[in-house]
Parts: sequence; C-alpha cells; structure tokens
Amino acid sequence: MKTLRRAFAGALLACSALAFGHQFHIGFTDLSYNARSASLEVVHTYHTDDVDALLANLYQRQFDLSRPEDEAVLRKYIEKQFWIAGADGKRLPLRWIGLSVGPETVVVYQEVANTALAQAAVIHHAILSDFLADQSNTLNITENGTVRTLSFNRQAQEQPLR
Repeated sequence: MKTLRRAFAGALLACSALAFGHQFHIGFTDLSYNARSASLEVVHTYHTDDVDALLANLYQRQFDLSRPEDEAVLRKYIEKQFWIAGADGKRLPLRWIGLSVGPETVVVYQEVANTALAQAAVIHHAILSDFLADQSNTLNITENGTVRTLSFNRQAQEQPLR
C-alpha cells in the first residue's frame, strides 16, 4: 500500500509539472522492500508525452501502450536503461509486473523477487536521459521508514546504493 501511495504522489507531482506546460523533464522512481512478498518493488513514473516522443523517435511510429506488442517495446527499453546490481556486480533479476498509462503519466511496475534491499548495491538509471538532455530522474529509496533520495541525469547514470 505504501508503494502505491508513493507512486500516486509521484504521479501527482508529475501532473503538477504538466500544469505548468511541462517545462521540466523529470521522472520519479520508488524503490522499497515489501515484507509480505519478500521482494524489492520498483515503481517508475514518467510524463506520457515524453515516453510517446521517445518511442516515436526510436521507431518512427505512434505507439499504443495498451497493446501488448507496444508495451513489449517499452519494456525492452526500460530493462536496458534501468537495472540494479548486487555487491558482486551482477544484475538482479528485475521482473516486469506491468504498467498503467494515463493522459499525463506512464507508471511502470517491476520487482526483484525474494530479495532484500540490503542485496542491492548499485543502481543504473538512464531512462529518458539518453533522449532528453535535461531529463532528471529522482530515485526514492524507502528503508525502515526512512526515505533517501538519489538523483540521476545524463552525466550521472550509475550510483552506489550505500
């Protein structure tokens, strides 16, 4: 439930930016541990028009993310641009849960099953920063009720978690 509230808050922040004419290219990612499922949960929120522009630029066509084949294209891109590595440098197996698409935001859900937050050592976050020079991605990490924030952009795509 906390993850959904955070995702909703991120979506509201993104929507408020849209109210000002979408002057900023920002994304929000929440990373937290769900004790009930014993999994790391990842929730990304981006402006729909930024995602649409990216996909149109890459493939020279319009996408309908409600179609499974178009969702698969976005999935492939997200999985290339965002990953979590353990202390051994190997990528943790992020599982695609799905996405929700609205007129203003695209929200992507992923998880790493049977993995505690302590097992994550490095985050690579380059979603949209390869396409939009001024893209800024904020990653909120919730651990034991405390939230830490990391910022990613074109110049800083990879950071240690600890």
